[in-house]
Amino acid sequence: MSGVVVKNMSFKPGQTLTVTGVPDPNSTNFAINIGTSPDELALHMNPRFDAHGDNRVVVCNSYQGGSWCQEFRPDGFPFNQGEEFKIWITFTREEFKIVLPDQSAFSFPNRPGAEKYNYMHFEGEVRINGIEIK
Repeated sequence: MSGVVVKNMSFKPGQTLTVTGVPDPNSTNFAINIGTSPDELALHMNPRFDAHGDNRVVVCNSYQGGSWCQEFRPDGFPFNQGEEFKIWITFTREEFKIVLPDQSAFSFPNRPGAEKYNYMHFEGEVRINGIEIK
């Protein structure tokens, strides 16, 4: 498994995870994963510049019991290769409220319903500059 893995850093309801990073100049995609383990992801957020048949699309999903669930694709794509981004993810018992770099926002359901997540994996063609939970 490549990328940055963070374990035992509790992410609880009411907290906001702020992620800053820079996609590689030739990045095809990157992902932010939040869950309890690599096999149980409550949130998989995958900005795709040109990957998996998609062009400039954000794809969100969850991975439970060995299977991907139903994808959610919010409108807009405020990411650019080689340019810094900042994403805010606020966790509630019901959902993740996600604010993208252009301040557009959407919600993604907390499908597993856990009250704490302590596994994060940042992968793909991206340099993560900061991870903060408040």
